[in-house]
Amino acid sequence: MAGCRSWLLCLTVCAVSLLETNAEIKVTIPVGKLFTFELLRETFQNDFEPLSKLFAGRLYDDPVMFFKCNQKNFPDLPEWLRFTQRHPYDNGFLYGTPTAPGKTIIEIYAINKRSYEAARHILVIKATAEEMLPYQAEFFLKLREIEKVLPSSVQDEIKHDLQKLWDTEELEIINITNALDRGGRVPLPLAGHFEGVYVKVASKQYFSDCLLRVLTTEHEQQCTAGSKVKVPGECNFCSIPSNCITWCKTELFDLTKQATAPPAPPLGSGILEDGGDFNPPESPPSRDFFPDYIVTVIVPLILAIILCLLLAYIMFGRREGVTKRNAKTDQIQLYHHHTIHGNTDELRNMAGLRSSAPPLSTLPMFNSRTLDRAPLLRSDSPSIPLIMAQHDPYSDTLPRK
Repeated sequence: MAGCRSWLLCLTVCAVSLLETNAEIKVTIPVGKLFTFELLRETFQNDFEPLSKLFAGRLYDDPVMFFKCNQKNFPDLPEWLRFTQRHPYDNGFLYGTPTAPGKTIIEIYAINKRSYEAARHILVIKATAEEMLPYQAEFFLKLREIEKVLPSSVQDEIKHDLQKLWDTEELEIINITNALDRGGRVPLPLAGHFEGVYVKVASKQYFSDCLLRVLTTEHEQQCTAGSKVKVPGECNFCSIPSNCITWCKTELFDLTKQATAPPAPPLGSGILEDGGDFNPPESPPSRDFFPDYIVTVIVPLILAIILCLLLAYIMFGRREGVTKRNAKTDQIQLYHHHTIHGNTDELRNMAGLRSSAPPLSTLPMFNSRTLDRAPLLRSDSPSIPLIMAQHDPYSDTLPRK
């Protein structure tokens, strides 16, 4: 039993050592030409097979795999190189155009999300110096996405259409850029919405007549007005609708007419020449800040004092008339309350002595100023007022019949 365990442990160590062996890939490309390297899932899946058979006993038919790429001893890729992988079930692409000769080592890690296995490959890119093609043009493909353009078969289709447009077979694709990297908007996740791709090509032959239309004033006016650019039929060579270019975003570059960079200034000895004594600059003239002090301090202070005095006059100097009006109102209210109290006491006395005579204010024909009563008249008189003929509810005797 111990022998079986030791044999299994040795097999595991051998499998791990084989898996950790770095696969090194070497590529040589010229400076100024497009470099494209496709990360095939099948290549890395073969690296996962030994451990998958050993521990799981089976292989995943379609593993969830994603890639991570960086320059050796650096956390990210070099400036000229980019990586894209749309979905974990798609292949990845490294693409870019080297700008200077040199050697670049790229570490590629593939991670299987289902089995948590990892594989590491090394990509060595050697850029060699080469003369740049003098005539270059950049086109915008509106109905394309970057990962759909990077395969070599699609590049050949685009190159074939541009060769017809340029009227030459000597044409090279020197750069492909995603529109999002150029400040484009992220499209809606709907069918028919694409990110767009910029394709830059170069040739030794001068531009064709169709391309020279981009430099005309009529073309610039149509693009500025936002109207549809009128293209002759002989200049429309897109065999596939996705390869049709946007004329208003087409640019031409003639490297033969570009001004050469000025030569670097000669290096001196580093010692300053003797220029005589140092003359410091004269001091600036003195400035009077008193007007500024008056405007910023004195004037606001005077305005604040005036406002305070005005507010004090309103609050304390104008209260006499208000006091007199309030005193008169208070007297009226006190008299009104006194009258209410007097009437309340009279009603209480009436409630306590119901057999007493009714108050004078309730008797008929009562004069409130003289306190006199009119003489009683006979109830059978025809001239007696109606109020005198009413029965007194406070009288205990009944009228005689």
